Amino acid sequence: MAARPGVITLPPTSEYSDAIVYVDESGDHGMQTLDPNYPVFVLAFCVFHKRHYCEKVIPALQKFKFAHMGHDLIGLHELEIRKEKGAFSGLFMSREHKNAVLEELTCIIEASNFVLISCVVDKASLREKQGTGHNPYHLALGFCLETLYEFLQEKNQQGALTHVIFERRGKREDNELELEFRRMCGGANRWGIQLPFDIAFATKQVNSTGLQLADLVARPIGMSVLRAGQGNRAFAVLKRKFYCSGGRSKVGEGFENWGLKIFPSPESEKPR
Repeated sequence: MAARPGVITLPPTSEYSDAIVYVDESGDHGMQTLDPNYPVFVLAFCVFHKRHYCEKVIPALQKFKFAHMGHDLIGLHELEIRKEKGAFSGLFMSREHKNAVLEELTCIIEASNFVLISCVVDKASLREKQGTGHNPYHLALGFCLETLYEFLQEKNQQGALTHVIFERRGKREDNELELEFRRMCGGANRWGIQLPFDIAFATKQVNSTGLQLADLVARPIGMSVLRAGQGNRAFAVLKRKFYCSGGRSKVGEGFENWGLKIFPSPESEKPR
């Protein structure tokens, strides 16, 4: 049967999985100095079903850009939006206008179906307990990759290749990340098995929708840990997207130590 015009169809069998993963971080992964206002490192994996991503997520964000910016060449970056820098320096006419635009963006994130896997490294606690010898990025990467594999097992997608997309940060940083990524996927994980993932890098100029969404979610996750108990509209939406046993956390609970890992673990937290 021929596909309807305008409808994207994926082949029934493929060497690639139905999932695509976009990754971004928040905070500095260095251990020598700590930012007293943000002493954490956050890594966030946004896992999309490719069909939903193509048919729903990309068009929604493109429409948002056309409505508020007039074109779709501007990348949405949390820092620039929050501090009104770069392309956002003169975008908002008032505080009320900014709040309305941000609420619309939050609603787009809420309506976008994706599974969230994230690790927050408390660098101050890590340095106190284990010194400065650990790389927070690599610690977070290990947790996220292992949790991603568990999720794909639940979806019976572990036999196909899944691409994990990162934004380029610099030649040295990218080379170190790729080496650690391939080391973990080659067997340096808690099962000692090959993980069916491949890494890909994109520049900011690619203007990837998935990478922009990953950028937007990373800091609210970090703030939810730093300021636990405070109101956080963005995180209230994200809580229902975290991976937990059986898929997404539809009720916004039961995801701690599943889709969201805080490292080092709080003393009261029991490993799953």
